[in-house]
Amino acid sequence: MGVPISIRLDDDVRAELEMQAHARGVGLATLLREIATQSAREARKARIREGSAAVGAYVAASPEARSFYEDWGTPSTDAG
Repeated sequence: MGVPISIRLDDDVRAELEMQAHARGVGLATLLREIATQSAREARKARIREGSAAVGAYVAASPEARSFYEDWGTPSTDAG
């Protein structure tokens, strides 16, 4: 279950968000929850991409790391 939070919005921002919420057929709190959730997901994905890029750059620059990945390789179909 989520934890309630309180935020302060300027009147014009609140009015705009209420119009968007009404257009979607949801309440203001639901719209804000959707916006916050989407933003958090995007931030998490960006953080993962940045981490992956850092690993890729390290592997590209490190002969030892490249060798590890080459040795690790792709699983073979040999069952034996």
